[in-house]
Amino acid sequence: MRAHHRFWPKRLPHALTPCATSLWDNLAVSARRYPDKAALVFFGRVWTYAELLQQAERLAARLVALGVRRGDRVLLNMQNCPQLVIAHFAILRADAVVVPVNPMNRAEELKHCISDPDARVAITTGDLAAELARASDALTPAGRLAQLIVTQFGDVMDGQAAGEDAPPAAWAEWLGQRHALPSLDGGQVLAWTEALAEALPLPAASAGPADLAVLPYTSGTTGLPKGCMHSHATLMHNAIASAVWANGTAENVTLAVVPMFHITGMVALMHASIYLGATLVLMPRWDRELAGRLISRWRVTHWTNIPTMVIDLLASPHLEQYELSSLVHIGGGGAAMPQAVAQRLLEQFGLRYVEGYGLTETAAPSHMNPPDAPKQQCLGIPFLSTDARVIDPDTLKELPVGESGEIVISGPEVFLGYWKRPEATDQAFIELEGKRFFRSGDMGRVDEDGYFFMTDRLKRMINASGFKVWPAEVEALMFRHPAIQEACVIATRDTYRGESVKAVVVLRPGHRGRLGEQELIAWCREHMAVYKAPRVVQFVDALPKSGSGKVMWRALQEAEDA
Repeated sequence: MRAHHRFWPKRLPHALTPCATSLWDNLAVSARRYPDKAALVFFGRVWTYAELLQQAERLAARLVALGVRRGDRVLLNMQNCPQLVIAHFAILRADAVVVPVNPMNRAEELKHCISDPDARVAITTGDLAAELARASDALTPAGRLAQLIVTQFGDVMDGQAAGEDAPPAAWAEWLGQRHALPSLDGGQVLAWTEALAEALPLPAASAGPADLAVLPYTSGTTGLPKGCMHSHATLMHNAIASAVWANGTAENVTLAVVPMFHITGMVALMHASIYLGATLVLMPRWDRELAGRLISRWRVTHWTNIPTMVIDLLASPHLEQYELSSLVHIGGGGAAMPQAVAQRLLEQFGLRYVEGYGLTETAAPSHMNPPDAPKQQCLGIPFLSTDARVIDPDTLKELPVGESGEIVISGPEVFLGYWKRPEATDQAFIELEGKRFFRSGDMGRVDEDGYFFMTDRLKRMINASGFKVWPAEVEALMFRHPAIQEACVIATRDTYRGESVKAVVVLRPGHRGRLGEQELIAWCREHMAVYKAPRVVQFVDALPKSGSGKVMWRALQEAEDA
């Protein structure tokens, strides 16, 4: 027994027996059990489990007809919508590997998403297709996409949706527009409706627990983003564990606004709900009034979020009009929930905000607060089947209670390694007491009850409203601007987002006085995902450097913090 077991949910075991099935089997089983039950809800239109299964199988057959084979990587670039769920499971049914891509990524970022996993097939929405095609066209012929399947929001939306189910008026043009299909150099573009038009032959599924299932990308202190190899087994563990930890049943109604291209939304929302046979109410992006209406209309029971969403909803002038009494579980991560907001949730709605912690490498949660005994602004306790320690990052020795060190994690949810990066994989793991532990790069401490708390980071990373921003990647993209001689990206405090991105820039002599801060910020927003783009730019004559010539980013960060 470890200290945190005194607070362990009494109904739950400390570990789960691994499943001998694939993630696809979860959908197949739920569709047999609950064929007429609502699986997905999107602006008033409902997909039953039988319909979700049928469409996923049709798309899987089309992928096979296009040449997708076992283990092939298929890029999936979408915001939350029914097509994302259908396509995700179709790729798994084809025994292939999902490469989830942030829909905010621009062409420069998308090029790496195509070339590094050797993806030849991609599925996206009409509003993102042109950018994806542009990225593919910029690659060498051997590295380009061969097939691009494009869907429109109009393919699935109920045009008559009104009242509580209606999208915000500001979204009308974006959701209603039917974009022309782009051309693809050396490849074929196929409309979603055409891809699902006929029932093609579909071979039997053969992927098992050990097969690669998902290849999400995560950045780091240096270089380009790395693919995290997750098998069916690693995701399956956390899908089931997330479901049972939150008192999950088939009667769950989950508000899915956390992006499902991201590991948290993908595993803790989508896969957990499909495993249970529960209902997902989908939101493509955040809008507090829509969230309030959907919770009320569909009697949402479970809502995983980032704290800024809760803060925003509670600030709505229409809050009293929304019926939030159906909520029985609310929680999230990515940033600490302010204590005052957590207290208001408890006093006004009787809800304990359950915070968790995890990384792409750990299939989201490696730690969660017990629902009945959460601590505020706390990472939680090691998750089901998980062993976590705090070690000295230099000596690799475990540290006693209260001392700050690096959090390391061992468990069935930990990824297999970095795609095509054996050296990075070796550096990411250590062995303790005969077990393989992943080095998180986050500094934390454990209290006398076994709860973990974040204290600092070893890795250089910015947390903007739960989105991880890696300065090295932003700097590499900024260096493409002809006016930039040097750039150093650091975090700046933001009362709403927690942290925002700041760039300290040295301009080339010929451009000084000719390029303004807002002009550079606008350029960055055109060439990288908006959440990565600097919100603040500071021009300086020189960056501080060490004796070896390295930019002293930590000195700039400390000055900013001061």
